[in-house]
Amino acid sequence: TTLGISGAIVTGASLSFLGLGVSPPTPEWGAMLADGRAYLRNAWWMAVFPGFTITFVVLALNVIGDALRDALDPRTRND
Repeated sequence: TTLGISGAIVTGASLSFLGLGVSPPTPEWGAMLADGRAYLRNAWWMAVFPGFTITFVVLALNVIGDALRDALDPRTRND
């Protein structure tokens, strides 16, 4: 499930980066990345922080999913 959520986040961000997401007043990480591309020389943080946020959230969800699997999977217990 956590891999599916991570995939949905990356898919939604990539679609909004390409301009195929929701309408512009709605904030999305992919749209923030696309808007920040024009300001990379002067205001680099406009593109870097949404990119780091996407990466951090997807990585955190994957780590949480691995931890839950290790804790709840009866086949991996060595009792």
